[in-house]
Amino acid sequence: MASNFSKLIGDRIRNLRKAKGFTQEALAEKAGIHYSYISGIEHAERNISLETLEKIIVALDIAPIEIFQFHELEFENGRTTRKDALDAINSLLAERTESELLTLLRVMKEIVAAVDAAKR
Repeated sequence: MASNFSKLIGDRIRNLRKAKGFTQEALAEKAGIHYSYISGIEHAERNISLETLEKIIVALDIAPIEIFQFHELEFENGRTTRKDALDAINSLLAERTESELLTLLRVMKEIVAAVDAAKR
């Protein structure tokens, strides 16, 4: 069974590949790997080495950090685990300043209070 992290990485590579207009075959050729390996990575069926990840990053012409920006993925009720959602929230907040984080924390507390009040 694939790990949650492998699924997130595979989904992110798929989204970045599609955003660049590449097919799996085009990305594989540009990265110098077999297209079935790209498919295996995107479906979290294959483990990816750091060397292969670097080839994909170079082929996509992106900064390495972009692979880990999980908040860019689409999440849906019933298809998203709690851990996926928390990883996406963490990714979204990771580069914020302390001041921005404190503002967001205050807003989140208000939202959580409203959600809790609606449950009653």
